[in-house]
Amino acid sequence: MAQNRFHSGTGPSQRQLRVGELIRRTLSDVLLRGDVHDPDLNRHSITVGEVRTSPDLKVATAYVLPLGGHDAEEALAALRRNAGELRHLVAKAMTLKYAPQLRFVLDETFDRMDDTRRLLSEDRVRRDVESHPEDDED
Repeated sequence: MAQNRFHSGTGPSQRQLRVGELIRRTLSDVLLRGDVHDPDLNRHSITVGEVRTSPDLKVATAYVLPLGGHDAEEALAALRRNAGELRHLVAKAMTLKYAPQLRFVLDETFDRMDDTRRLLSEDRVRRDVESHPEDDED
């Protein structure tokens, strides 16, 4: 396979990031307007936190979370059930050669942030951080 001379890392390429953000915004707009004809999906207010695309841009994984985190599994099931219609609506608003297949995963970023905050607020961790200040070496 040919090497990409502009991208030499293990992370996503600039194109993957741009397309992922475009899909995220478009998917958020579609869900906000309630364009999908499914009452189970339309009664949830869903946040699309991030969309990661495969290197060939044919698969897009959307990290979603219902408002407040309530009924997350039910909302995820409704999204998966309507993935075809959502794919069609997203593709209609974009100018990609292929409409990416949409996959939905619960976004656990907020849970991890809460765990990190809780961990950093513990006394023993705070003592460790305060007792080892960063030394400036010139």
